[in-house]
Amino acid sequence: MSDNLSSQVEATQKPQQNGFFGNLIFNIIVPVLILTNLSGDDRLGPAWSIVAALVFPLAYGLWDLKQSGKINGFSILGIISVILTGGISLLKLPAEYIAIKEATIPGLIGLAVLISQRTSKPLVKMMILNDQIINWTELRTILTEKNKTSEFEKKLSFSSYIVAGSFFLSSALNYILAKVILVSEPGTTAYTEELGRMTALSYPVIVIPSMVMLIGALWYIFYQIKKLTGVDLERFLADQGR
Repeated sequence: MSDNLSSQVEATQKPQQNGFFGNLIFNIIVPVLILTNLSGDDRLGPAWSIVAALVFPLAYGLWDLKQSGKINGFSILGIISVILTGGISLLKLPAEYIAIKEATIPGLIGLAVLISQRTSKPLVKMMILNDQIINWTELRTILTEKNKTSEFEKKLSFSSYIVAGSFFLSSALNYILAKVILVSEPGTTAYTEELGRMTALSYPVIVIPSMVMLIGALWYIFYQIKKLTGVDLERFLADQGR
């Protein structure tokens, strides 16, 4: 039920400590505590504990959209994911639906990354090479001078396969985790606690391996930038010269 998508992308974007900890607290820690400790019939009960747990990632996602001042596709998908989890759980649908939902969203993003490579705005540039990280004007100038633009685009295209692979990995791990943990009858306290356990395990089991692949893609493209331009990477970092 957690919003793992924004966490994956945060790994390669400009560090934002407050955003990382906010994500961790509102999308993971608080929901897990509610689901695992308040789902008993003598407390909130299975249904209301799910509602209470979903309020926090939903509110955080909406707050993040307001703070950024622009539409963030990953935040939108995170909000949709939370709503779907709540709807499936409250309607007491089979756990298979949760597993499919958990696998579908990152899988679709992986496909979108590959398809966008054939457009003028590849998603890989938004995720690992956005303007917050790379000074594109400076980089394009050097690449053009050295006649390396075409070769760089090929390297960038290869990095998109690594990025897409990170989301396909997340998709597979999401499905497996849901199938392994969600074994109780939907609508019961045991099922709600399992939902909390799945959320708690999502970071070490899903997000960390996916982050490693995303960081690997970032390292690869940084290495290629230095190799093709013959210039130290620091010259192209967005912070330089500000």
